[in-house]
Order: sequence, then structure tokens, then C-alpha cells
Amino acid sequence: MAAFAAFLLGVSKSGIKGIAVLIVTSLVIVYGARASTGILMPLLLLGDVFAITYYSRFTRWRYILRMSPWMFLGVLIGVFYGYNINEDDFRLGMAIIILGSIGLMYYWDQKKSVKVPTHWSFAGLLGLTAGFTTMIGNLAGAFTNIYFLAQKLPKNEFIGTAAWLFFIVNVFKLPFHIFVWETIQIESLKISMVLVPFVITGLYVGVKLVKIIKENAYRKLILLFTAIGALVILFQ
Repeated sequence: MAAFAAFLLGVSKSGIKGIAVLIVTSLVIVYGARASTGILMPLLLLGDVFAITYYSRFTRWRYILRMSPWMFLGVLIGVFYGYNINEDDFRLGMAIIILGSIGLMYYWDQKKSVKVPTHWSFAGLLGLTAGFTTMIGNLAGAFTNIYFLAQKLPKNEFIGTAAWLFFIVNVFKLPFHIFVWETIQIESLKISMVLVPFVITGLYVGVKLVKIIKENAYRKLILLFTAIGALVILFQ
């Protein structure tokens, strides 16, 4: 199960977004909630390095500059206040927000509206929530997916921008995992190293899939995976 989760992580980092919940849930089942966060972090950074290398030319930095400060703040809130939050309330609230946002995104797509939300509060709300959830459970993807889809980024720009955003935020999270939560240790790194080949395999498969999937189908696929992820959070 851990190997399959690592494979899915590679697929996700190469551009097939929205499946992070399946990855996180699988690792929690195998290693437990606390330990799995430390095992996952090095694998996330490995995927990030590949993604920023492969898709860097498509990056739209203005969207990163809008989201990243809010995500940093959300991470800090997660570090100091979120670790002992009631898990059931957290899961319910996150699932409701994700499903509601997906419904709004689907409505916009059906209307074929060209209007995109530009007010700072839109990036702020999603950025704060994404930062908090990425620190607590590495589940920020749903919220960043919604933001980038709302900005109507084309497929490759979506992937390249998300890649750099998550690389920056994951590097920011790393010291907290090592020195505050102490979830990254020698033993956790040994497990991470065993899973690296499965991540690399997933990266290769994911790149091939991204090339096959057409632009409009890609948006729908991301919405579908994000919705499934929210339901998994709700009922796990």
C-alpha cells in the first residue's frame, strides 16, 4: 500500500492533480498519522524537484506571489495551533469547503464565464486554508487546484505554477517537521528511501498521461479527483 501511495505521489507531482488524499490516507493506514507526515515530506520534495525542473518554463510567478504569503501564514498556524485540533471537526470542515468550492467551479465552467476572481480575499482565504492543511496533513492540493482552475490557467501553466508553489512551501515546512514536530528522523528517512523508486516510476507514468489528456478534459479530471478526495476525507 505504501509503494502504491508513492507511485501515486509521482503521478500527482508530474501533473495529475487531485489525488493527494488517496496518497495521504494510504500512508496513514500503514504508518500512522504522525509518522506518515515525516515519511512523506522527503518524497514530496523529490517530486517537487522533478516538477519544477520539467515544467519550470510554464510557471506564472504572479500567482505564486499572491498565494505563497498566505500559505506561509497558514503553515505557521498549523505548526503552533493545529497539531491538536479535533480530527473529526477538521475533516468535516475541510470536506465541506472543498465540495462547496468544487460546486462553484463547476457552475462557472458550465456558464463558460470568462470572469476570474481577482480580489485579494479569494487568494487569501484559499492560501490560508491550503497552508494550514498542508502542515497538518499534506492536503493543500484541493485548495490550490480550485484557485488555479478559477484563474483559468492552461494545463501546463497550471502544473508549472503549482510545482514551484509547493516546492517553496514544502521547503518552508521542512524545519518544522525536523525541529518542532520531530517527524523526520533517521528511521523515517530510511523508509522514505525505500519508496523513492516507486515515486520515480509514478513521475514517468504521469508525464505520459499529461501529454495524452486534452486541455478541457484536464480541468474536468482535476475537479473530479478533487471531489473524490473530499469525499474520502469526509468518510475515511
